[in-house]
Amino acid sequence: MIQPDEFAAAPAPEPVLIDLETDHFYMGEALRQARKAYAKAEVPVGAVIVRAGEIIARSWNQVETLKDATAHAEMLALTQAESVLEDWRLTDCDLYVTKEPCPMCAGAIVHCRVRRVIFGCPDAKGGAAGGFINLLQTPNLNHRAEVTPGVLGEECLGLLQSFFAERRAAKKE
Repeated sequence: MIQPDEFAAAPAPEPVLIDLETDHFYMGEALRQARKAYAKAEVPVGAVIVRAGEIIARSWNQVETLKDATAHAEMLALTQAESVLEDWRLTDCDLYVTKEPCPMCAGAIVHCRVRRVIFGCPDAKGGAAGGFINLLQTPNLNHRAEVTPGVLGEECLGLLQSFFAERRAAKKE
């Protein structure tokens, strides 16, 4: 039988000390992954997952390559990190991603209990970390992640804008 307190909101996570220099370094690594996606004609989003100062997972969008709508950089990195740790709980891990996570990715991030999400550029139309909704900090979910937006945001946005400008130009030809 389900007890009423089983559905009580999870307590807010402890605040994480933010080191912008370190955040810039790891976001630079995520940008390297995004450039791999760009080179493969994928939407240039990259992600890395860090635990105890070490990158344990790296990925880039592979939706077209794998013919899989769920093959977002974040989803692939989460799966990789779970495999490395042999646990689906990523409670002491931080996710760096070049673009604000979508609702699908944000849901997975909450379920994996990622400690902190650091993203480059926002997505006002589809972002789920404060863009049009904030699933990562919804009080009635079982977990809330710290969110740090805008790290190397201009560089992340510039890569996406270049990609889509090239796609639009190619369609005109």
